[in-house]
Amino acid sequence: MKNTLIENALEFARNVFSNDFGGHDYFHTERVYKTAISIAEREGADLTVVSLSAILHDVDDAKLSPGTSENKDNARRFMRENGVDDAVADKVCRIIGQISFSGTGESIPESIEGRCVQDADRLDAIGAIGIARAFAFGGSRNREMYNPDIPPKMNMTKEEYRNSNSTSLNHFYEKLFLLKNLMNTQTAKEIAEQRDSFMKSFVDEFLCEWDGKA
Repeated sequence: MKNTLIENALEFARNVFSNDFGGHDYFHTERVYKTAISIAEREGADLTVVSLSAILHDVDDAKLSPGTSENKDNARRFMRENGVDDAVADKVCRIIGQISFSGTGESIPESIEGRCVQDADRLDAIGAIGIARAFAFGGSRNREMYNPDIPPKMNMTKEEYRNSNSTSLNHFYEKLFLLKNLMNTQTAKEIAEQRDSFMKSFVDEFLCEWDGKA
């Protein structure tokens, strides 16, 4: 059975991210949506709220749409035009505002729905896809792939993290390696173990090859 609201939300996200090649493309949204639903089904969360929050989670992202970020204008417009109840829309927008990583990663959503979406978003930032996205995003921001003279900046504030222009490899230390221990649900924790291990093996190999070691 088709769900017209969710189909419309996916199409809305596809249009918003049609020209994004920095790792926050439509397929990122689609993966987060599918993973969030998988987690939500095990956690007993509201699937409609999880679906909308996952699909719309980046349409007002401060990095991608700073002009709409504060009030979640794009998400609210979509939900208003598609007849979503105001209470549901408010809950979705609260979740969107609570899931982003911000330096120390201290933000924990207040609802189980938010925690499911945050976990799904963070899972997509690690593992093989996470590696690809880190370098795609760095390249889209003209960042160096790696520079041994630029050390990672740990324990950054939210402002420092958002304004950071570090190398792509440093991003693993500054964010990606922290995410395994920031998962909320048991489902996500189990998935994160393998993805984190894969990333660490990749970085070890990267540094060996960088130094010209066989």
